[in-house]
Amino acid sequence: MTRLFAPLLVLALLAGCAARPPVDEAPAERGPWADQAAAVEALETWELIARVGLRTPDEATSANLDWRQTPFHYRLLLSGPFGSGRSTLEGREGRVSLTTPEGRFEAESPEALLQEQLGWSLPVSSLDHWVRGLPAAGTHELERDAQGYPRRLRQAGWEIDYRDWTWAQGLWLPRRLVMTYDSLRVTLVVNEWRPEVAR
Repeated sequence: MTRLFAPLLVLALLAGCAARPPVDEAPAERGPWADQAAAVEALETWELIARVGLRTPDEATSANLDWRQTPFHYRLLLSGPFGSGRSTLEGREGRVSLTTPEGRFEAESPEALLQEQLGWSLPVSSLDHWVRGLPAAGTHELERDAQGYPRRLRQAGWEIDYRDWTWAQGLWLPRRLVMTYDSLRVTLVVNEWRPEVAR
């Protein structure tokens, strides 16, 4: 019985290995930002799993973030504290909604909706650019490091510090961002980037 079982076990393990996709190993060093700038700008569809920390003069709290972005729709699922349990922010052209344990609400902008229902707000309309290391449309100041990667971005009253980067699907993408606006401080730490990169 043992002689029969051992080869079957080896075959099962080999089959399992064969079914796994190849690991996208990160290069030892980051290449110049210019080498990937066009691909980052073209990136329109992704999912990221992150931890968000929120600090104000009166409190400090955090939540888990599951963010799905496509060219025509976005969904940000916040779970954990933030004073509201589980909240889902969804947007498409001309329509933004927020679903919380208290019900479903709509407003003209995601920022207004968050402020109205949760008492705090994030720059959602610009965040899809900032999270990729890009400025949104409009006036901004951008500082870069020696390789051209964004180091600090100032836009719309916010200051975004890029503290760390991670490798995902052939791109270096921000892993840790610290965003401040007056006395509000938001820290975003990405646990997993899942970009859908056009080949």
